[in-house]
Amino acid sequence: MSAFFDIQAIAQNFPDHADTMLIDTRLTDEVEASSRVFRVYTKVPPHYHATCDEYLFVVAGRAFFSMGTMAPVEVGPGHLVFFKKGIVHAIDPIGSDPLVFLSVDTPRRDPKDITFVNPADGTPETFIETRRLY
Repeated sequence: MSAFFDIQAIAQNFPDHADTMLIDTRLTDEVEASSRVFRVYTKVPPHYHATCDEYLFVVAGRAFFSMGTMAPVEVGPGHLVFFKKGIVHAIDPIGSDPLVFLSVDTPRRDPKDITFVNPADGTPETFIETRRLY
């Protein structure tokens, strides 16, 4: 499959509120890699993914992004965040503008691949709602 995606249009179509921490729209979903656009609706507690490395490009909004043992870093449009599988990370949105990322996961990340450091913080079902373009 080959395609063109209008990331800004996808970002503008997310609802104002969600029952989950994130809503994502899957752009591609191949074994080798998946890509998606997601909006963050609330602070995302420390967690990690066991199966993939992740590249996150900030499309809109601002946040403090914590990764591993590093101090939180403020990120905004145009910033790219990269981390390897197993690295604990967390997101703390800043301000009222929607926080939207373009994500590329290598290899593909199953939506259920999430482990919260504190299991009481969430489950795969409370973490993300996935939508597909195809």
